[in-house]
Amino acid sequence: MNKPNKRSFITPEKSPFFYGYILLFIGTIGVWFSVPGQTVGVSVFTDPVKDALGLSRNQFSNAYMIGTICSALLIGRAGKWFDRYGARYVAFAAAVLLGITLLLCSWSLQISDFVKTILGQDSWIISFLIMIVLFFMLRFSGQGVLTMASRNMIMIWFDKNRGKVNMFISIAISFGFSSSPLLIDGLIEKVAWDGAWEIMGIALLIFSVFIYLFYRDRPEDHGLSPDGIKDETTSKTEKKVTKKQFTLKEAASTRAFWMHGLILAFNSFFITGLTFHVVSIFESEGLSKTEAISIFLPCSVVAVVVSTIFNYFSESFSLKLYLYLMIFGGILASLGMILLSTPFGIPLAIAGIGILGGFFAVLNAIAWPRFYGRKHLGAITGKIMGILVLASALAPSAYSLVFSIFSSYQFMGYLGLAFLLFLSLASIKANKPS
Repeated sequence: MNKPNKRSFITPEKSPFFYGYILLFIGTIGVWFSVPGQTVGVSVFTDPVKDALGLSRNQFSNAYMIGTICSALLIGRAGKWFDRYGARYVAFAAAVLLGITLLLCSWSLQISDFVKTILGQDSWIISFLIMIVLFFMLRFSGQGVLTMASRNMIMIWFDKNRGKVNMFISIAISFGFSSSPLLIDGLIEKVAWDGAWEIMGIALLIFSVFIYLFYRDRPEDHGLSPDGIKDETTSKTEKKVTKKQFTLKEAASTRAFWMHGLILAFNSFFITGLTFHVVSIFESEGLSKTEAISIFLPCSVVAVVVSTIFNYFSESFSLKLYLYLMIFGGILASLGMILLSTPFGIPLAIAGIGILGGFFAVLNAIAWPRFYGRKHLGAITGKIMGILVLASALAPSAYSLVFSIFSSYQFMGYLGLAFLLFLSLASIKANKPS
């Protein structure tokens, strides 16, 4: 871990209040700025970009899938970079890379035409390969590294208040992410898709300066302690909790690592596939596009309520209970997909998706530092992030394959129930590592 820069004019140890709260604010903005690399930020560009590049919907989706899978394979290494170089430099590099990538995305048509001219080939494959590279860079720098580094930094600066801090992050990110498609779509309407990407790219490059100025790695590097508590007043319970610092290899040898990781991956897989095909899913059950789109707002409300309540009480309850409550949410969501055409289908789906999303926000932030300490948090969360990204990359194709075979998406609900039954049994001994 890098030592603090003595020449920096921003010194956390001289802050009139605990510097972690500044990092809570700027780190949350850092996660917001990852939106262009998230599915919600990319999906708005699908129709105008594929049409401009002469790609079909399947070709564009496959480019997105391949780029996402490639990014998943490298995110684990980025987690080790986080542990070695710290949040400040890793997040700064990710923001710069994301900004440059967005500028390249805005020039994707010109790049494609240039390559076609050089090669003397007017083939869709050239545009397809270019988008694979750009999607890889978008997903790796945005969804992967910038999100991981910003969130991990905040979690490292808090311990006793980690749940309450994550409650704020969850609410802010939920509203930020849910409103971003409308904001981006409005930007596209004003300056076209290439202008929108260009503006966001410039904004990322500007924000990278703030990352370099304000992000900091560990409170101990500045003579501080998590939560602003002095070392001599740190409780014995807190010291006991953080005594063992697990390496990635040690963490991966525990059942809790895989059971919590798998339920988070189930959420990424189920929700991504549902979101990607939501109109088709509802139409296959005789429901309208309006009914399909209308589920997302109530799902967000349920998710915010769940994450707020259970973040607040996270220090009082075992995370194993949260694991089983998240499994319960998955069961409701799976039943909702199976029974979608019945009067119970949509309420079950809304409740299940909301519960899944709410507990995802809690467990994905709190479980890893509580279970395995902060020293190797980057490597551990990088591994988990790679699993989640891979699950989200495979989901759209899996849903499409099931529909092509069975002419219905109900089979995905049955597969979900089977997986959750396995997870329920396998998690009986998924206790907190000692």
